[in-house]
Amino acid sequence: MTAFRDAVFRGAMERLAPILMTALAAGLALIPLALSGDKPGNEMQTLTAIVILCGLLTSMLLNMLIVPALYLRCGRPVQIPHVPSPSGRGVVDQTAADR
Repeated sequence: MTAFRDAVFRGAMERLAPILMTALAAGLALIPLALSGDKPGNEMQTLTAIVILCGLLTSMLLNMLIVPALYLRCGRPVQIPHVPSPSGRGVVDQTAADR
């Protein structure tokens, strides 16, 4: 069971950098638009930028905290059966042997 936890933790850590880079790039680009609400004509754009920023923050938190926790809670570790390879050079998993 610890191998399953380690795999979930490793997967979450590997996804951390791409998720943060994407969210930060979009979020930092929207900050000037969100802060320019007092200028005439920017009322709708400001509200849209704020909604998008909140959506980015929410989705980032869901991807980094809730999804791994749910996977640990509801996911089941799967044992992949190993069969000897036909060439005798090692062990091949069953899914590769079925192809």
